[in-house]
Amino acid sequence: MKIKMEINDLNQTKEFAKVFAKMLKPSMIVILNGDLGSGKTTFVKEVVEALGSEDVVTSPTFNLLNIYQANFPVYHFDMYRLESAEEAMNVGFEEYFNKQNLDGVCFVEWAENVEGLINEYDFEVEILKNGETARTFIIKEGKDAVGN
Repeated sequence: MKIKMEINDLNQTKEFAKVFAKMLKPSMIVILNGDLGSGKTTFVKEVVEALGSEDVVTSPTFNLLNIYQANFPVYHFDMYRLESAEEAMNVGFEEYFNKQNLDGVCFVEWAENVEGLINEYDFEVEILKNGETARTFIIKEGKDAVGN
């Protein structure tokens, strides 16, 4: 599965996030790719709202992890400041990426910085910045532990 959507403004992002939120359920992991300022956190904010949360969604760049209460817990990671999977394991993040024990959905920004930590995920969302408010969203099915 691959979905490509051209988005022109924040209202369309919100509508797209509502559709994506309907695809999510506990024990899912979503990888977010995109340059700085592409809208990864904005997308998470809209998805979290669509999942029924009234929490204020902010970038977890300095916290590394924000947790939101929605229809189920949403874990929002930002690995930008980490340099390796080992560094992420030192703060206990590996437990969140064991899908058998995951009680919510994980969104992970900058997953490439912790290569090897996340061996299976459900979706990869790439956000390309095309202008001030225009974006291209590309959503692909993820891979499981055996590489699908």
